[in-house]
Amino acid sequence: MAPIRPGFGNQDLCLLKRRSFLLLKLTAVVFATVLFCEFLIYYLVIFQCDWPEVKTPARESAQKTLKAMFLADTHLLGEVRGHWLDKLRREWQMERAFQTALWLLQPEVVFILGDIFDEGKWSSPQAWADDVQRFRKIFRHPRHVQLKVVAGNHDIGFHYQMSTYKIKRFEKVFNPKRLFSWKGTNFVMVNSVALEGDGCHICSQAEAELLEISHQLNCSRELLWWLRPRLILSGHTHSACEVLHGVGIPEISVPSFSWRNRNNPSFIMGSMTPTEYALAKCYLPHEATVLATYCVAAGLLAVLLLVHSRLLPSPFLFGWNLLRKFKTT
Repeated sequence: MAPIRPGFGNQDLCLLKRRSFLLLKLTAVVFATVLFCEFLIYYLVIFQCDWPEVKTPARESAQKTLKAMFLADTHLLGEVRGHWLDKLRREWQMERAFQTALWLLQPEVVFILGDIFDEGKWSSPQAWADDVQRFRKIFRHPRHVQLKVVAGNHDIGFHYQMSTYKIKRFEKVFNPKRLFSWKGTNFVMVNSVALEGDGCHICSQAEAELLEISHQLNCSRELLWWLRPRLILSGHTHSACEVLHGVGIPEISVPSFSWRNRNNPSFIMGSMTPTEYALAKCYLPHEATVLATYCVAAGLLAVLLLVHSRLLPSPFLFGWNLLRKFKTT
């Protein structure tokens, strides 16, 4: 009697190859989808943004033009209202968007105009330290890029909720200097929560700081906020509307940088010289586009599984048979 040799038959080997090929196709689809939705889409969208041009006089060098990014309302979730999955998703989106913008656009200075945290107005010391650590990870930047942060009502509380302790805690992390000058352009960073004008202790202190800045800049006290700005940029509104003050000074509300606010997040790009400025909005990826891409990929995976299970004819074979049918008729 001939010995029986264990091993795979041709049918088993063919089945193994089919399964391996299916696994390879499924892995490729999943990898390509994740790579596009979580990395490449930020480059594709932000690559379309460009710095606006300033009509700089010929006597001024191009080196005088300052490239500044303006963000607002990042609203990093805290320990009370922030679900861990929501925090993970939103912070990943902001981190990828910010790091991609830094790499592609190469700004010289970045301003974040308030509401950095969502629960800073009531967070405990430990929760505050955790939020600050996450902020530094998300918005890390090279040393040659300046990062300037302004307090918002969610960081230190609304007018009658804010306290000296909360303000000092915020200023301990972020530079409290109100005046920042670069390339001949002066930026005055104002705590707008303290501008209620009712004579409260913190309000009086904020007004005194602005008055001191006005003396440094040799401005007239009768002008808006004792200064003479060419442009006012503010946060907290989650939109990008423009208001023209009675003295002819435009105020532009910087849009939200967070996907939590149920809008298309964006930021402002500003090209600035000592005499002129130009602004442009840069949009970030639509969350609906990402979700639609994942749905299409899920549908493709389902089709591949059905074809492999012979519950659905192969699209290529079906198309080939259909083409042959039309040729013969």
